[in-house]
Amino acid sequence: MADVTELAPLSPETCKAALNDAALKDLDAFKSGAESGLSIVDLVYARSQRIDALLVGLWQQLGLDKAPISLIAVGGYGRGELHPHSDIDLLLLLESELSAEHKQAIGEFVAFLWDCKLDVGHSVRTLPQTIEVALEDITIATNLLESRLLIGSDEHYLHLHDAVRQPDFWPSAEFFLAKRDEQDARHQRASAFDLEPNIKTCPGGLRDVQTVAWVAMRHFDAASLDELVEYGFLRPEELTELTECLHFLWRLRFALHMIAGRAENRLLFDLQRQVAETMGYTDGTTLAVEQMMKRYYRNVRRLIELNQMLLQLFTRAALNQPETEPTKVAPGFVRRGSLLECDDPSLFGQPEQLLKLFWYVAKDSNIKGIYAPTLRALRHHRRHQPVPLVEHPECRKVFMEILRHPRGIAGLSLMHKHNMLSAYLPQWKEIEGQMQFDLFHAYTVDEHTHRLLKNIERFSNPDHQEEFPLGSVLIDQLPKKGLLVLAAIFHDIAKGRGGDHSELGAVDALEFCRQHGLNEHDGRTVSWLVENHLLMSVVAQRRDINDPDVINEFADKVRDAVHLSYLYCLTVADICATNNKLWNNWKGSLLRELYFSTQRVLSRGKEKTMDVRARVREHQGKARRELMRSGFSDKDIDALWARFPADYFIGYQPNQLAWHAESILRHKDDGPLVMLSKHATRGGTELFVYTPDRAKLFATVMAVLDAKNVNVHDASILSSKDGYVVDSFVILEPNGEQVVNLARIQSIRRALEKALSKDSPKLPTARRISRQMKPFRVATQVSFIKSHRQATSLMELIALDKPGLLAKVGEAFYRCQISLQSAKITTIGERAEDFFVLKNAEGTALNDEQQQQLKQTLVELLAQPNN
Repeated sequence: MADVTELAPLSPETCKAALNDAALKDLDAFKSGAESGLSIVDLVYARSQRIDALLVGLWQQLGLDKAPISLIAVGGYGRGELHPHSDIDLLLLLESELSAEHKQAIGEFVAFLWDCKLDVGHSVRTLPQTIEVALEDITIATNLLESRLLIGSDEHYLHLHDAVRQPDFWPSAEFFLAKRDEQDARHQRASAFDLEPNIKTCPGGLRDVQTVAWVAMRHFDAASLDELVEYGFLRPEELTELTECLHFLWRLRFALHMIAGRAENRLLFDLQRQVAETMGYTDGTTLAVEQMMKRYYRNVRRLIELNQMLLQLFTRAALNQPETEPTKVAPGFVRRGSLLECDDPSLFGQPEQLLKLFWYVAKDSNIKGIYAPTLRALRHHRRHQPVPLVEHPECRKVFMEILRHPRGIAGLSLMHKHNMLSAYLPQWKEIEGQMQFDLFHAYTVDEHTHRLLKNIERFSNPDHQEEFPLGSVLIDQLPKKGLLVLAAIFHDIAKGRGGDHSELGAVDALEFCRQHGLNEHDGRTVSWLVENHLLMSVVAQRRDINDPDVINEFADKVRDAVHLSYLYCLTVADICATNNKLWNNWKGSLLRELYFSTQRVLSRGKEKTMDVRARVREHQGKARRELMRSGFSDKDIDALWARFPADYFIGYQPNQLAWHAESILRHKDDGPLVMLSKHATRGGTELFVYTPDRAKLFATVMAVLDAKNVNVHDASILSSKDGYVVDSFVILEPNGEQVVNLARIQSIRRALEKALSKDSPKLPTARRISRQMKPFRVATQVSFIKSHRQATSLMELIALDKPGLLAKVGEAFYRCQISLQSAKITTIGERAEDFFVLKNAEGTALNDEQQQQLKQTLVELLAQPNN
């Protein structure tokens, strides 16, 4: 920005133009990096100085320099740090009552800044008023600690400066506790590993660095973090690390503000690609955005560790607490309260002692963390290991002791927190901070695996028995729980290398097991689990698990009941650790049903596979008894069921058959019958539609449900012998819960009845694509799979899960004269991975020409944008 003297007299238009011009030059300098000769520190402080000049020039132009008032920068601006769209916080400190002329000038001053599109926050107070409100509000008090005089009375400003440094103004202990509580509350509101992290307030963000600086400022009257080295609270190398992390976050925030054009601190999906490009990342083996986010998440982990170590040290200093009496844990190790201390740091010269620290954590449930001086020593020795710890036989022995301990996951969890898993296992280091740019994987690969381990631990906790009913039973029946834990550690360890991560991880797992002395059988069990960790989820959610052939094929791959139990526990823990919104009753029901169906096949052997006719008779018999108790005669039941093929009675449970039959027999008018179940069906709400067959029926139902923001997970489409359809859908609310609200149920029913009553209904327009979905591109893929049954074709569809997707799929089926038999609808973040069982108009499998026509139609329809 040009010097304000060149712009005199100042006007909003000239200032705004000058600020925009300066911002463009800053962006060019930022992108060119070292070539421009300007670091991020230069850019941040230069912007602050630029605004200083504007404010002072305007203050003088309005004659406020003659008024009894001082203009003071506070908060981040008070530190002299200003990012492109950061708030400009000002205190207008009054010495005495203002004249009407000066009050008007202050109004003009603030209005001028707003006209310049600057984000200004200001307060006008006397010194006593300022101190009074600061004593009541820790945020105001903190801002005042970082004040800086821009123009006004030096003497008056010094009174403020001295007042906020008096012992009775937020005494050091009170200030520390308030800032620590403030940080704890902030950390509870968000995860450090959110998909769209707030780089200012998330754990490991800018606020964590500022919290340390504020505590130091109040307790030591330290002007900067550098002084913490003098006081012995930071070592020089720790200060260097803290500064590097801080400056990386500054670069990220600077680029984010520039790209967003506003004071945006959230790394939103629709901004991440551009931010990565602005910061100089380019696509390679991994995407530029994934490289940037990996650096961010690793940065976060380093800052969290430094922050917690320093706050623990401040706890003793600020609160003046005496040392907790130590309790001996082992030679060289004691417990102080809930913290483990190595009272002989020289022990860490033996690599295995670094791991024994976590072995003692596993053994003692009272230990929750590591004492700050010990953590400092751990960090030092961790970084100076010449080879990975796994290379040492003694370390391997200790690691296996941790793994086999009933509380071993507690030790592994703390190892993950303090980067010791990567110090032990080279492959783990590669996945630290590794993110996948999609809406499905909510966490980095290492954090996801850590959460998977914690889920396995929950299986053994009675408090989670209701959440994981089958898992809590099976976990205690596993021959060796440690094999499940190892499979969890390796299941995603090969992500980011290219190739099939399951296959690559299986090789790593087997090599690890052999290296650690496991027998061949156990090693191959772990390797098999890693290679097949997605198998059960795919079969349950994307195949017809009512089909005996599907169950038999799955049983062949699982081989025995032990492998099945291991795989079930790994699958459930994996799904729950992928995304907080991913697990629901529908998935739980499908996996349990697949588990028990497969268990029955494995227990009776392949020579005693299920008799389909016997199953039909069994289901009909149970449903008939229920219907007769409701007053229906054999004649009525037989007449109805004679209209339906045998497949109908295999695909539904007896209670569903009875509910369908009762609803149809009581339905007297000619209109469509639409019912929603009161009881859960596979963890969801069953929507039952009975109506004369008609064109575009599936597309119509899907369009209405999409307009009602209802998620469809399962569909069974069946035609009676006299031209009616008996369609059943498992539906859920967007949050994964059942549809239970009575008003909502009635609204869905009425909308479907209205649409199905018209010959050519006007279907609702598909909803607009969400902000989060806009950055993603998913190429439509249509593939056909060989079917066990000659009369049907199996089709898999992968596409962007945008609103109206299934309605367009239904339209494609109509255009190509395809009959849908059943569907499994699976959403994986921004991707829809759906499975359909189809027939052609003649009631047989699709030939090559029909498959190609359907594929082309789907690709064309799904390429059309939503209106």
